[in-house]
Amino acid sequence: MNIGDRIVAWSKDEEIKKEGASGGLVTSLLTAALKGELVDEVIALQKVSEFEGVPIRTSNVDEVIKCSGSLHAAPINLTKFAVRFFEAHPDGTLALPAKPCDARGIIEQAKRKKINLEKTYLIGLNCGGTMPPITTMKMLEKMYEINPDDVIEEEIERGKLIFKTEKEEKAISIDELEEAGYGRRENCRYCETNIPVMTDVACGNWGAGKNETFVEIFTEKGLKLMNNAIELGLIETAPATEKGIKIREKTNSVMEKVAKKWHKKIFVPIEDRLERFHYYMDVMEDCIDCEACKYVCPVCACDESKCIDFYDPMDSHKISIYHLVRLLHISDSCIGCGQCTDVCPAEIPLTILHRRMADRIQAKYDYIPGMDMKIPPSFEVE
Repeated sequence: MNIGDRIVAWSKDEEIKKEGASGGLVTSLLTAALKGELVDEVIALQKVSEFEGVPIRTSNVDEVIKCSGSLHAAPINLTKFAVRFFEAHPDGTLALPAKPCDARGIIEQAKRKKINLEKTYLIGLNCGGTMPPITTMKMLEKMYEINPDDVIEEEIERGKLIFKTEKEEKAISIDELEEAGYGRRENCRYCETNIPVMTDVACGNWGAGKNETFVEIFTEKGLKLMNNAIELGLIETAPATEKGIKIREKTNSVMEKVAKKWHKKIFVPIEDRLERFHYYMDVMEDCIDCEACKYVCPVCACDESKCIDFYDPMDSHKISIYHLVRLLHISDSCIGCGQCTDVCPAEIPLTILHRRMADRIQAKYDYIPGMDMKIPPSFEVE
């Protein structure tokens, strides 16, 4: 195996292969990293239900195995959990599965010296989007006529969202669901980064057979991860077929086109500067200054006080200085992950506000956060 290879792989452990997504490869890579002492700990998402997951940091192989499987309706970003690992273990080594927005957040934090990227193994997960849990449960009742409590498995395949119960399996196209106001989170709809090319290996079911994972190896660390799992006898591999490679490329291309369509639909230009100013003012009017957006933001790397120092409970402006500072503060690094919108109790579309600002700044400097290790240039807002 070499860097750049495209292969298919699967777990040799029958339990992991059955419970894990696409043949259980990712779970086996994480367990192999612990067994082979490549890492001190791994981060995994512990399943509570099909609509809730809890991130855990562990060195226990059995705990990692219990986390097998995918959770599209648990939209958690793992960046801050990686930051906390390195705060506790500055010289430690970590492995974790990473959606594109996880990986981009981790790279942004590495630039700010909060994460040691050389000691972080990123197992990338192809991502067509995640779903809001509450809305998903409502969607199951209305669109699928399924009791959410009966769901035992869910999957996205060939543009359809599939839910399974003990008795049946139902699939509806994502386009149909989203036109009805359900489906993926809004920020996922216009995200164009589906294959995490910034990770050590990218894994997914696009172009793979049943119970297989399509893998592309990007780095020496990625090669080390794969070889370690093979040497421990935990996984099997085979070359990807030309047909599989083409299917993966076509799927990615279709997803990118869909994202562009949604971006155009959601981000209607506001050319007049005064109108744009009032747009921000009006949308921010409902802010209750809880600061939840700062705490969950994967790319915010300042300490507890910096942004909050700009907040004053006596501030009578319709949009507080705190938010003005944040709009500028992360304009060069916002990855559009949607975490701020998810936690806002006032239901302010914060991600859209930040992306409206960030799109202009990042386009001007031809900079895509989290896609490489370059430090963004300094800039002044016109």
